[in-house]
Amino acid sequence: MPESARAAAAPTWRYEAELWEAGYRVVAGVDEAGRGAWAGPVVVAVVLLPVCAHPFVDSKRVTPARRELLAQAVRRRALAWAVVEAPVGEVDGVGVLQATLAAAERGLRALAGGGQPVAELHRRTDAQVDAVVTDYLALPTQRWGDWCGPRGLRRPARAEAASCQVAAASLLAKTYRDARMRAAAVRWPAYGFDRHKGYGAPAHRAALARHGPCPFHRRSFRPVAALGSSRALGLPEEHPCQTPSV
Repeated sequence: MPESARAAAAPTWRYEAELWEAGYRVVAGVDEAGRGAWAGPVVVAVVLLPVCAHPFVDSKRVTPARRELLAQAVRRRALAWAVVEAPVGEVDGVGVLQATLAAAERGLRALAGGGQPVAELHRRTDAQVDAVVTDYLALPTQRWGDWCGPRGLRRPARAEAASCQVAAASLLAKTYRDARMRAAAVRWPAYGFDRHKGYGAPAHRAALARHGPCPFHRRSFRPVAALGSSRALGLPEEHPCQTPSV
């Protein structure tokens, strides 16, 4: 099958089946949103679905309205799910990759019954996840023996287009993060976070060059630091891009 046809094909249970054949019993999907953005959190979702047909697809393949409807369907159908934020401070403190890995671990620990700080958590089953499929994310499963975390891992590139469960996780992560960025746009309206979701769009570059970074920006990211330092005028004590509190 040509690569273009494979990319357009509906997600399946292929990678989960490989893990089942290797002896694992409960396989979940993991995906993230926002790793490449200049502002806002990285959001990781973990999803465990019943093994049957589902309408879920990569979140990038559908319109925002359809994405929201599919995310609602994930929450109705999933046996368990967790949505976890790696906030800006964590991203700046340990780097975006380590923050993403830590958020994924918090989500999996929460599904295993551990008390972890998560944005969303729901379990309709007590089954313990012992393997995961990710979108090329190399989770350090070999280091999770102290809490009996999942040990099996498949991490194919573009797994959100190939795995039904990773597609479902992508829908939850993307819609949750988009909502956070819309809320940030209300608080810091000059940056247009609701339009570009914190990525390096031309309008975002221009706003950064004019106003400098706000508290929602990742100051450890080189473009943010460079554009912020290029601003000619200093900020007043109260940031001009922040809506006053009421």
